[in-house]
Amino acid sequence: MTPITDPAAHVAERYARVAERPEAWIELRPEAEVAEELADVLAREAAGEALPLAGALLAVKGNRAGGGRPPPAAGPACATAPGPAATAVARLRAAGAVVLGVTNLDQFATGLVGSRSPYGAVRHATDPTRISGGSSSGSSVAVALGIADVALGTDTAGSGRVPAAFHGLYGVKPTKGWVSAAGVVPACRSLDVVTVMAADLDLAERALSVMSGADARDPLSRTGSAADFPAVPRIGVPLPGQLGELAPGWAEAFDAETARWAAAGAELVPVDIAVLLEVALMLYDGAFVAERYAAVGAFVDAHPDEVDSTVGGIIARSKELPAWRLLQDQERLDIAAVTARALFAELDALLLPTTVEHPTLEAVAAEPVAVNSRLGRFTNFANLLDLAALAYPAGLVEGLPFGVQLVAPAFTDHQLIDLVRNRA
Repeated sequence: MTPITDPAAHVAERYARVAERPEAWIELRPEAEVAEELADVLAREAAGEALPLAGALLAVKGNRAGGGRPPPAAGPACATAPGPAATAVARLRAAGAVVLGVTNLDQFATGLVGSRSPYGAVRHATDPTRISGGSSSGSSVAVALGIADVALGTDTAGSGRVPAAFHGLYGVKPTKGWVSAAGVVPACRSLDVVTVMAADLDLAERALSVMSGADARDPLSRTGSAADFPAVPRIGVPLPGQLGELAPGWAEAFDAETARWAAAGAELVPVDIAVLLEVALMLYDGAFVAERYAAVGAFVDAHPDEVDSTVGGIIARSKELPAWRLLQDQERLDIAAVTARALFAELDALLLPTTVEHPTLEAVAAEPVAVNSRLGRFTNFANLLDLAALAYPAGLVEGLPFGVQLVAPAFTDHQLIDLVRNRA
């Protein structure tokens, strides 16, 4: 990051950009308060305190507690009494990051579109006719507009990667449990992952390093490690025809990215990704969606007028799923995981488009469920199969960002970052 010589002017310049997309925010801290905290952080760093994120301005997705404030999860009436800050937020602040405020999101983190919020649809940062991507919509726009240096999202079905791809950002989806989810309003508790978005990969990695680690407040938190990738990485690419229908120009952009990996010396390996596509369908079409009712169903039942109609329908319908369906789907997933492990045993990472198209707000309004389902084709399977993923920019198509992702087994998070950094 560029050195900051005048904290007040630096913050004022960032706040001036908020007017471009005010709907990206649920709440902003007072400008003077942020400037004062930033000045204090910089003074502490100058005095010799180790603060790896000193000066970084942070946007926090509105489904987690920060600074003692209750997380509304884009439901104004659903905030509970203030409690401790989310562990991830507390760790970032302890490392010198300064919170700007709380960003808008698809309600209860249910969606990949960014338009399912009672606070209003979040428009794309540069093309207001298009969606920002969800559910971490406000976080992606805050970084893309240069308001925040780094932002927190969550990713159950792709909610950290899809909006990052739409805005030309790096979207780090860590291994499940590697970053504590304590203080986060759950979407699917066993599948939720706290994610990082930034325009700078090194900054994203520093934030990931600061946040990661076991946490007694999160019973699903865990640690682990993985071997470094070899000097000549084996990068899997889908068999011809398995990408399905992509937006105009996107197949060519993906082919160009695979060619860049080949030119960088990687070994490209055609692989059958059918099992991954089958697992992706299980997230919403199967019984795992019932976990969303377990998380927020009581609120949805009690406050129907406070809930987005599409989100409410998804959650309410999952209430009727019988327990035997979940056990049946778990068995299907266990069998699929064996095939997936065999696939990744032959690869270091798998290269995929992050999503399939960049819809307009009008298209989403016309087909809210169908469009959303298409967007998760290459993202829905990752957490079900306990995989790490890194979304990164891969050029422009018709003036808008095109993004791809690398997916690999659990705890390869830093290895994926190194792979992309070294390729660049």
